[in-house]
Amino acid sequence: MKQVLLKKYARLLVKSGINIQKNQVLVVSSPIECAEFTRMIAEVAYEEGAKEVVVSWSDELLTRIKYIKAPEEVFNEYPEWQKDFFVSYARQGAGFLGISASDPEVMKGVSPERMAKWGKVSGEAVKEYRDRLMINKNVWCVASIPTKPWAKKVFPNLSEEEAVEKLWENIFKTVRVDMEDPVEAWEEHKSNLKKSLDFLNNSKFKFLHYKNSLGTDLKIELPEGHIWFGGSDYTPEGVEFIANMPTEEVFTLPKKTGVNGVVKSSKPINRNGNIIDKFSLTFKDGRIVDFSAECGSDVLKTLVETDEGSLYLGEVALVPYDSPISKLGILFYNTLFDENASCHLAIGNAYPICIRNGENMSKEEFEKAGVNQSLVHQDFMIGTRDLEITGITEAGEEIPVFKNGNFAY
Repeated sequence: MKQVLLKKYARLLVKSGINIQKNQVLVVSSPIECAEFTRMIAEVAYEEGAKEVVVSWSDELLTRIKYIKAPEEVFNEYPEWQKDFFVSYARQGAGFLGISASDPEVMKGVSPERMAKWGKVSGEAVKEYRDRLMINKNVWCVASIPTKPWAKKVFPNLSEEEAVEKLWENIFKTVRVDMEDPVEAWEEHKSNLKKSLDFLNNSKFKFLHYKNSLGTDLKIELPEGHIWFGGSDYTPEGVEFIANMPTEEVFTLPKKTGVNGVVKSSKPINRNGNIIDKFSLTFKDGRIVDFSAECGSDVLKTLVETDEGSLYLGEVALVPYDSPISKLGILFYNTLFDENASCHLAIGNAYPICIRNGENMSKEEFEKAGVNQSLVHQDFMIGTRDLEITGITEAGEEIPVFKNGNFAY
């Protein structure tokens, strides 16, 4: 039975996630622990007409060794061949599938400064590739499968084997693979998300005001011409794809200088193999002016100090507290899942597609329109059962958007 579900999952990612086109190259970024499933992805992709499937393998334990043992100069320059790999395939119109399945604590004890330095160097090197994905020039999808360390973190009281099986069971639920026709189930899901998109895009809110009992009291200004997205995206040629599987969110961007107040995290985040938990951010005119964390404060510090843009927000996303993933009652320690169980924000880069004509704007035009730009984009969860969000129109009318953690309309 599990093999049947695995094949359905692989087919769903290739056909609905990437929506592979005939003679298109598929680039898969995969941990070595996920090799068996990655081969299944390749098999399905070729069956669906892919020209070639190319895999970029990663080994997080080897990466940990490198961070601890390698000389400092290794982190000063990104290898040209690695840059060429991603940029050249992007220019060819390849689709990119990323498998997100890291051990949430694999980088515990590793220098946050060294990791941040490498993140900045690598981000600058492959900026063209990342920019293309941010404006949907290439189809892309992020999905996940269990690894042993990750499964044990999620289900510490189970044996390794039981934890992996339990995580598989829940991943299948979140991506609707346990349904008879997952592709059709996703069509229905996209239709349901559109109801929220229509409400938000028609409302054209000027501000969103967040409040809950954790201490969040945050007012976010939305820029003129902002657009809410959710469910699926389209390339300029009209090819539909689903960037995140699972996804339960609708999202847009904030005005870079229009965020004021305090926001408290509601779930931990896994930042490159380190946990940041129970943290608070204070904003003034969009900029983070104060921050603290009970766990991972040094990692949070390197995150917000990556560049000028990492001191500002780039995404506003709404997810009902009663979303299917939230109802599972599981802390996944994986942003792909946890962000789809909770309203969230993102530190750093904004999606240019979320503002009218954003895919054609220059860097200067982004700045003028209030669109944040950064080398990082880190989602963090803020949703709670008692979260209240009020939308405020240009005319000053206040309309409930969230009440008791869920959409109010």
